[in-house]
Amino acid sequence: MNIVAIETATSACAIGLRTSEREETRVLDLERRHTEVLTPGIAALLDECALTARDLDRVVIDVGPGLFTGLRVGVATAIGLAEGLGCDLVSVTSLELLARGAALAGERGTVLAAVDGRRGEVFVQTFALGDDEVTATTSPTVTTARKVVIEWATNARPVTFTGDGVERYLRDFAAVPTARVFDQHVPSLEAALALGATREPTTKVTPLYLREADAIANFTTRERS
Repeated sequence: MNIVAIETATSACAIGLRTSEREETRVLDLERRHTEVLTPGIAALLDECALTARDLDRVVIDVGPGLFTGLRVGVATAIGLAEGLGCDLVSVTSLELLARGAALAGERGTVLAAVDGRRGEVFVQTFALGDDEVTATTSPTVTTARKVVIEWATNARPVTFTGDGVERYLRDFAAVPTARVFDQHVPSLEAALALGATREPTTKVTPLYLREADAIANFTTRERS
């Protein structure tokens, strides 16, 4: 099975490709240039692996939560590929990829994945990592780093923080006495490819925004003032 994974939920644009013979992942850009680099990057990776788009069996897309524009680019590209090629479409979330990326690196116990949402906010979700499974213990939500830090400093339970939201507010997260930080800037493409091989395909992909777009929020703010 030939699987391509697309990651555009964060400021990074990254892709992965799994075939019966090899697995490749790469970060194309870290500066939110998703529109410019995504399609050429996929074409180049397929060519490097001696494949064409017609050889793809599945497309895996990170539906967020994450940055509005990046999500739109990634989801539109994934849907276009799937519909144009007649291949399966599989959706994953940025937070579960961070948790599974930590698990692949050997982390166990409670993990809080955090994606930088800008505007002083983070998208977070908590997972329990065992030897054989990764289980979500909360739902994805939008909050602030300060609220997360206060909660975990108060309950005094061991936790591992990971994601670019943690990196953005590293001083705050690292101050929790019972916490450790697992460095992971980009949601795991290895995890996306693994899920793409086993998860049931979907007929509908909806971005997990958790809040309104920046442009809408800014317009609303101006209207209220």
